[in-house]
Amino acid sequence: MVINKQNPADIDKRVHAIADKLGIRDILSKFPYEVSGGQKQRCACARALINEPKLILADEPTGALDSKASRLLLETMSEINKKMQATILMVTHDPFSASFCERILFLKDGKIFNEIFRGEKSRKDFFNEILDILTLLGGEVGNVR
Repeated sequence: MVINKQNPADIDKRVHAIADKLGIRDILSKFPYEVSGGQKQRCACARALINEPKLILADEPTGALDSKASRLLLETMSEINKKMQATILMVTHDPFSASFCERILFLKDGKIFNEIFRGEKSRKDFFNEILDILTLLGGEVGNVR
């Protein structure tokens, strides 16, 4: 934001707004060695989201986060997707994280196995649909080699 010569007051306002959304406002004045791994990950997410990009590539964005921090991040990403019309390509193995998406591609052995759209479904119903497909994707229960 500084490189793009944005107004320092606007920078400060946006930094505090995204820090509030991701629950990291209390660490803004700390050094990296003074914060947890989850807080570092939320800082990285804040850096990616603050300029309201049109494309966000997110590889397991909730991997090191607890459930509360995960929900905050996913809700923020969902809001940016809707409000800013940003495209978010998220790779995840977590069905809870996937339930925040509008469209999901399931991959198996490097190929598209299935595709689903959320549409008007509730997040809970979409989550259950994801679990059903993951059951199919994983093969038969009890077929352990």
